Amino acid sequence: MDTSRRDFTELSMMSKERWHDDELYYFQHALSQLLPYVNPEGLSILHEINKEMQSRD
Repeated sequence: MDTSRRDFTELSMMSKERWHDDELYYFQHALSQLLPYVNPEGLSILHEINKEMQSRD
């Protein structure tokens, strides 16, 4: 990612289809590591990220 990295707050306000691949991979990894501690909303976001990643394969 370049120096104009978008933070999660900005990304959460847009469709996952508009996320860059590196953003999807970064936040998928981060949320997966935190999975035991995330609430249902965080789990839903992780599912959306995984779904978008699969659609790009």
